[in-house]
Amino acid sequence: MSKVSKAPATARAPRSAPQAVSGPMPGGRSSGTSGARSAGESGVSGAPGASAASAVSIERLLVGVDFTSAPSRRKPIRVAVGQRRGAVVKLERQLAIESLDGFEDWLRAAGPWLGGFDLPFGLPRELVETLGWPLAWAPLMAHYESLSRAEIRDTFAAFCDARPVGGKFAHRACDGPAGSSPSMKWVNPPVAYMLHAGVPRLIRAGVHLPGLHPGDPSRVALEAYPGLLAREVLGTRSYKSDDRARQTPERLIARKDLIEALEQGRTRLGLRLKLSHAQRDELADDASGDKLDAVLCLIQAAWADQRPDFGQPAGMDALEGWILCA
Repeated sequence: MSKVSKAPATARAPRSAPQAVSGPMPGGRSSGTSGARSAGESGVSGAPGASAASAVSIERLLVGVDFTSAPSRRKPIRVAVGQRRGAVVKLERQLAIESLDGFEDWLRAAGPWLGGFDLPFGLPRELVETLGWPLAWAPLMAHYESLSRAEIRDTFAAFCDARPVGGKFAHRACDGPAGSSPSMKWVNPPVAYMLHAGVPRLIRAGVHLPGLHPGDPSRVALEAYPGLLAREVLGTRSYKSDDRARQTPERLIARKDLIEALEQGRTRLGLRLKLSHAQRDELADDASGDKLDAVLCLIQAAWADQRPDFGQPAGMDALEGWILCA
């Protein structure tokens, strides 16, 4: 099986002026677009943890990010912004980011914030070792960024083709407990491209990635997976679809049931979601589920906000990373 060479990350040309972000930025900063809602209250108390980052005593926002590797006006990156007061997580507002450059600019916005991001932060160790790629996280991410999506697809496809049916993909240790797709998967969903588009921007923006990469302790990003929390409530019931033909009444009912359970605190995370009537309707009416997924990530970030080291599991593989609450 052929391997992609260990070429270093290539230099990037200067970016053009960023696209505006719909809605106010963290810390009350507005994007300058018309019709932006007011920022509301500006932070929540962050519980101190054992790590250097989590030990900083700061008032910070909580954010949940439903990420896409190809954001657009039709399907933007969704960001839920809120705050925690004890066991109550209040949704303050939601943002829509329509470009990857806009996402990077949002990441650089003044903190403090703690966020749960729905994209993988690492690759399976088995995959990395087989391909002969760097075995330290930062060099691995630099190498991964240097590849094109076509190179990633062809390399991962060749890896899968050489393996037996039923074991095509390599998995991270956290994938099983979380029930998540392998981070090397390039279709349905294309999480390999999400990692390729998202993680390098987190690094360039100087965000702190606990257990993986040091950065600004006032801007902390954690890998979240909304499906983990949704399945706890709904089991195998589907609550979303991007396909209009599959946006059924049954999925609408599932979204409403999920929202009700979150508001009543009926999950193992022990947190209750606080919504306005308008927010509740907005989450239920979004048949794609993207807005609701951002809120699920927000609640997972609130869970991490109460725990030492943000809930990082003992023995976490510093190459593969970890998923909140798994």
